[in-house]
Amino acid sequence: MTNPDEARRVEIKDGEQTVAAADVSPQPDGTVRASLHPTSGPVPPGRRADLVDAVVDLPEVQESRRLEATVPLGDSAALERLRERTEDTVTRPAGSTALVDGAVPDGAGDPADGPAESRPPEP
Repeated sequence: MTNPDEARRVEIKDGEQTVAAADVSPQPDGTVRASLHPTSGPVPPGRRADLVDAVVDLPEVQESRRLEATVPLGDSAALERLRERTEDTVTRPAGSTALVDGAVPDGAGDPADGPAESRPPEP
């Protein structure tokens, strides 16, 4: 069970307005769960991908083995960035959302740095 004290909210703002948000919760099994939330109104281009970058760059995600994310179905920018920032990524629809499950690579930092190598299997 997740400790609610360990959950974190990540927000991307455009001025004073939140344009993208996510709730991130580490799990005891080395997985981090993230729920990306839509905001009402138009979102400037690239801001949803920025949200994915902010989530993946969190220390608790970097220290985990897997990322499980819930993304609004049709949020192609967030889905594409999740595929770029994780490995062995599986995406499946679930109602009005897409469930994304992927391995967090070592050095999953800036995607402009090129592909990162995956972690060696745990013994």
